[in-house]
Amino acid sequence: MYPLAAATGVGQPSLMLIVAVIVALGVGAQVVSDRYRVPSVLFLILAGIAVGPKGIGLVTQDAFGGALSTIVGLSVAIIVFEGAFHLHLDKLRETPSAALRLVTVGALISFAGTAVAVRFLLGADWGIALVVGALLVATGPTVITPILAVVPVRRPVAAILETEGIVNDVTAAVLAVVVFEAVAAQEVEPGNFVSAFAERVGIGLAVGILVAVILWYVLVHVDLSPQNAPQNSRLITLAGAVVAFAVADSIAAEAGVAAVATAGIILGNVDIPYQQNIEEFKGDITLIVLSFIFIALAALIEFETLLGLGLGGIALVVVVALVLRPLLVFLSTYGTKITTREKLFISLVGPRGIIPASVATLFAIELAVLAEEQGRPELAAQADILAGTVFLVILVTVVFEGGLARKTAERLKILPMRILIVGAGKVGRSLAERLEDRGEDVLRSSSQRRRTTTPICWSASSRRHSSTSNGSSPGRTTPGMSTPSRSWACGPSPRRTPPPGRWTTSSNGRRLPTG
Repeated sequence: MYPLAAATGVGQPSLMLIVAVIVALGVGAQVVSDRYRVPSVLFLILAGIAVGPKGIGLVTQDAFGGALSTIVGLSVAIIVFEGAFHLHLDKLRETPSAALRLVTVGALISFAGTAVAVRFLLGADWGIALVVGALLVATGPTVITPILAVVPVRRPVAAILETEGIVNDVTAAVLAVVVFEAVAAQEVEPGNFVSAFAERVGIGLAVGILVAVILWYVLVHVDLSPQNAPQNSRLITLAGAVVAFAVADSIAAEAGVAAVATAGIILGNVDIPYQQNIEEFKGDITLIVLSFIFIALAALIEFETLLGLGLGGIALVVVVALVLRPLLVFLSTYGTKITTREKLFISLVGPRGIIPASVATLFAIELAVLAEEQGRPELAAQADILAGTVFLVILVTVVFEGGLARKTAERLKILPMRILIVGAGKVGRSLAERLEDRGEDVLRSSSQRRRTTTPICWSASSRRHSSTSNGSSPGRTTPGMSTPSRSWACGPSPRRTPPPGRWTTSSNGRRLPTG
């Protein structure tokens, strides 16, 4: 039996009560996550197990009927769009080669290596092994975003993880669907794989670009009414993300993921009004839908199926997390400025997310139906291997890699200070280079009104500042600088140049300093 809880059908609580409990647990998980600085996905999975059939039995498969796949699909669309919206191209310029290799060579190593491991460790057919390999390529913004929210790593490291999550979400979803359709139709021709994959990605790119252009035009050139312009901008953007997903997915299965990722990246990198308001709003929406789908899917895990994988399942998790992941990370980041400790951190932070879970669930259901219709009981066993393997890898990697991400970063000593240097003079550039060599996260900004040869650094939170004219780097003489996550700024004077965060928004949506 695939890992979905069997329906009880007796005394089933109302859907409204189930949704209310899930949302409340999701918000509570976010609060606890912020309090203890642990990624929220860990608490969300635990909450899902607690309300599932193995817990109090509140959430079962029949609670959602046939709407679960639609709910998960639309939720994934919002999450992927929000993650892509924050993926700015200036981040990618810092480590373009590493990000590109990770989503190409790295994805290929993960796909092939996982498929071979599933084939020989679990005895699965090659078709099912390839499907599992395709699904487990994805990490995804559903798990990476909560981790980066509590682990403030350097921007190049964050950019690598974010890029991998967004791009591989698309790759995994499309590739898995193409492989599964070939397996279900018993047609295995490499040419069909390539053409079907390219067709879905092409449809997603076309729809995503079209929706992004329409949204940009509406936000920039259409009068949205001055009184409610920020709210209307947020709602229009949200509607655009959902429409892009629905249209592309109705044309070709899983093309919707490519569409929302494309639209999000484009809109996040063009100048649109109220961009900050849109980011904040979509962040709140993402927290709610993320909570919902993680708790809902975690509640439907059938542990008997996971345990039925035996030692082969444990060995597979070890191969995926501790062999293939470090291998592809070190190969992808070879020759870059990413330090060895940061490479180890990226290697140990590769939890799988919602895309593999939701798609594996749908595939398992389809295989079970085919097994009954065609009288092929071996397909039911393959369904168990498919869904059980994917859920086992998700569960273990999220709990250990996600839950221990901050501890891992602290143990590897890669949490940097965040420093802003205002001024493009020789001293400012020299200071920035020294801080970057020391592993700090440095932002540079040139000041046209006043130049100075003695940058002043201050904390955005405490406003305390110290001169660096003696050549020493900030943080060694100023109290409070030892805190890794504290933000500091350097410039001509904290009185003349407002520290980060002190901005106001004009009536046309532009950000202006308040100083």
